[in-house]
Amino acid sequence: MAPCATGPHSVWRSLERLLKNEENRMETKHRWGKYGLGKLFLTGAALTGFLLFTGAPQVRAEESECQHRLAKADHRLHEAVEHHGWESKQAEHARHDLHEAREYCWSTYHKWWDEDDHHWHSDRDWDDDHGHSH
Repeated sequence: MAPCATGPHSVWRSLERLLKNEENRMETKHRWGKYGLGKLFLTGAALTGFLLFTGAPQVRAEESECQHRLAKADHRLHEAVEHHGWESKQAEHARHDLHEAREYCWSTYHKWWDEDDHHWHSDRDWDDDHGHSH
């Protein structure tokens, strides 16, 4: 007859195995929580930094293009006024182009470049008449 596996020693060994399995599982959870979360955080921070630094020059380049576009339109207006007068068709056309450039920058970046004062405005407060009254 085979020995019975339900004796006190068998039960004790089964309990030991259960406790050991539970300890291993808890240790694995603890290790994952301590090191895995840190690795995950570090990887996320590195990815965020990479995306910020590789994306930033493009935004600055686009803003620079917008600034250049406004400066050029403002220069054309000054040239038209100087050569043809404030009320000329050329000046009117140049004012229209400057207005369009400002609208583009405003709708794209919610700011516009003031070439006369050399700074960005965050309010839609430009004067299409450049201080002239009709």
